[in-house]
Amino acid sequence: MNQRGAIIALTILAAAAVWMVQSRKPLSNGSAELAQPPSTDPKASRVVASKPPAAPETPPPAPDPEPEPEPPQPVVPPPKPVSIASAEETPPGPELGELDSGLTPATVLENLRGVFRHYILRFHENPVGDNAEITQALNGGNPKQVIFLQPDDGMRVNARGELVDNWGTPFFFHSLSRTEMEIRSAGPDHKMWTGDDLVMK
Repeated sequence: MNQRGAIIALTILAAAAVWMVQSRKPLSNGSAELAQPPSTDPKASRVVASKPPAAPETPPPAPDPEPEPEPPQPVVPPPKPVSIASAEETPPGPELGELDSGLTPATVLENLRGVFRHYILRFHENPVGDNAEITQALNGGNPKQVIFLQPDDGMRVNARGELVDNWGTPFFFHSLSRTEMEIRSAGPDHKMWTGDDLVMK
């Protein structure tokens, strides 16, 4: 009886050892974990997927520093446009006459013809040379230093020392003879030998 009881006890112990071995399962880290008996609850069989741990939020990049404002620059007004007419005109000189004498072009020509007549009466011939040389002779640059040009007669001299017409264009002088001078004004178009020229002898 004792032998039979010992066999039964050994059998029970062996069965218990087998049951314990089978009920254990290995873990990923190598440790053993007791197996849980299967649950009879149908809801318990559902596997709930856990959310992976959220990655730590990276702070947004720092904004670029704003550039320092440039110091204010002085405002330079744009240059005024120069009209073609004023660019082509010869600036009047300060010696004789004003920009506008108030006399008509024909009156100025007539007065200039009178200037040449007075010069011929005094020196018995026309002054010679180009416009500037003739103007100098009429304006005191003669042997007797007589001044024949008067601002009240509309006589105007530009910066180059030339007699100019009402439009600021130098006169063209052509000596036809020793005592006869042709005086030509270019007229309002500032061009010689065109239809609007004014001529006096």
